[in-house]
Amino acid sequence: MPGGSAPPQGSDSVAAMTVELAHDIHGDGPLLVLIHGITENRHSWDPLLDDLAADHRVLRVDLRGHGDSPTADGYGVDELAADVHALVDERPLVVGHSLGGMVATAYGAMFDARGIVNVDQPLDLAPLQAGLVEQAPVLRSEAFPLFIGAFFETMRGVLDEDEWARLTGLRRADQDVVLGIWSVLLDSTPDELAAVVGQIVGGINAPYLSLHGMDPGPAYAGWLQGHIPQAQVEVWPDLGHYPHLARRQDFLDRVRAFELALPAD
Repeated sequence: MPGGSAPPQGSDSVAAMTVELAHDIHGDGPLLVLIHGITENRHSWDPLLDDLAADHRVLRVDLRGHGDSPTADGYGVDELAADVHALVDERPLVVGHSLGGMVATAYGAMFDARGIVNVDQPLDLAPLQAGLVEQAPVLRSEAFPLFIGAFFETMRGVLDEDEWARLTGLRRADQDVVLGIWSVLLDSTPDELAAVVGQIVGGINAPYLSLHGMDPGPAYAGWLQGHIPQAQVEVWPDLGHYPHLARRQDFLDRVRAFELALPAD
């Protein structure tokens, strides 16, 4: 979910504000960038890394304020995408989960990408905004850690105890960082938020796959394709927020099938 508007594709307007991200690179082949979800870090992708690195150069990042990366003054989605781009040296396939799906989308609006895979991040943020605004007093209170724990528990889906414990152990629920990322949801009117989202999704020209383990609703595919006509929308029902970890081999196969269908450079 975003924290600010996205500049035009290729814009240098946020380049001077980039943060040097903690990251690692594995394997050899076409560049594939992995972007984690809010409060998590690059190691959320550990179960998929070896397979992807067998035929890709895999770049994993810790977004600003997450993992081993430093905090910053701003957490706009454009800033997060520019941080990632500062590490990129060729047209990537960008795969993002949750917040990472929004960052991947912004990346595709701002920079040249071979393709975008958004894992379980609906881009219609109005329902999320309504829920968070209702909980704003809790989010801004000392009860924030309890809220975050409960928030993620509702999205666990079918992950087993060991995998859930691994993800929970990665979580860095920094209140200032989360509120910075969610500021556009908490501090904007619905119309202002719609304008922010419109700026992001209106700039996507790359092939786009939106894969969901939590059903975004029957109208979502039409909504998304109204903004990103080339978008493919798939729902893997009842898996929860982590379909890529719940059905690992299916996810790996789907990413490769999507990549195989991409236009040649």
